[in-house]
Amino acid sequence: MTATPATAIQYIFADKRPFAQCHASTLVQFADHTFLAAWFGGSKESSADVGIWGADYQQGQWSTPRLLAKTRDDAHWNPVLHIDEDGRVYLFFKVGVTIPDWETWLVESDDGGQHWTEPRELVARDRGGRGPVKNKMIILGNGAWLAGASFEKDGWDVFVDRSEDRGQTWTASDLVDRDPAVFTGHGAIQPTLWESAPEQVHMLVRTTCGKIGRSDSSNGGRSWSPLYTTDLPNNNSGLDLARLNDGTLALVCNPIEKGRTPICILLSTDNGQTWPRRLDLEIDEGEYSYPAIIATETGMAITYTWKRERIAFWQGSIETERKPIS
Repeated sequence: MTATPATAIQYIFADKRPFAQCHASTLVQFADHTFLAAWFGGSKESSADVGIWGADYQQGQWSTPRLLAKTRDDAHWNPVLHIDEDGRVYLFFKVGVTIPDWETWLVESDDGGQHWTEPRELVARDRGGRGPVKNKMIILGNGAWLAGASFEKDGWDVFVDRSEDRGQTWTASDLVDRDPAVFTGHGAIQPTLWESAPEQVHMLVRTTCGKIGRSDSSNGGRSWSPLYTTDLPNNNSGLDLARLNDGTLALVCNPIEKGRTPICILLSTDNGQTWPRRLDLEIDEGEYSYPAIIATETGMAITYTWKRERIAFWQGSIETERKPIS
């Protein structure tokens, strides 16, 4: 696997910030090539003061972070941004003292995230977390919305939520079957999804067995093959994948079994069977984790947690020189 160092890492904010810690970023790009990012921030993960924060990227600069959502004095978690076919922005996030009791909430914006609707629950009375759990949703070629989801209760299990009416109602797939003798420990969570051909959908997942897991669907995400391991190491930390405009898969992860450094981009041109090219985003000691990646017109854009103190941002192409895109 050939490695190349990244250049031009930016930070959405530096040491002067309105929260002590931050984590779990998400990212979208608008038609005018500006970006909106969001993350959770507060005194520390799971504290009651944690809310959902965000910032805009325009003309090469990030705005001052602002609070996007805080429904009540319980911890907020794992925001996920989504843009629909008309440019409307959706912000999903979890609320709850403990993960098994998570509720999924949602706000919407018609002006690029400057103003938001009142928060509402995605699925009324749900506990455990319907809808996207960490990674972005995808829109299939037939218009259906798919959200990679998971539960963390007695064990960790993944499933997919599907909407055929632009997010008004949702249908959850069965839990993806996993062999506990293979997927040892808690199990698997936090799917990242892509569609390789009409109705052919795939997921990679975070696991506690030391390897990234995978499952495949031939019917648009309604049902899934049993989970199986890939050759890629996993450190029981979040990952994310984007299918780029030329069909290349770009996976951002910590390709190790323990620790949260380095964080890298892995590239595949055979639908995830092999990953021969690698770009290192961070190699120094520290926590670099929970990435988000989206495809852009000329490459990709990525955010990730930098030592729980900052949210890092990188945009670039998959060309050999990997020069940053202005």
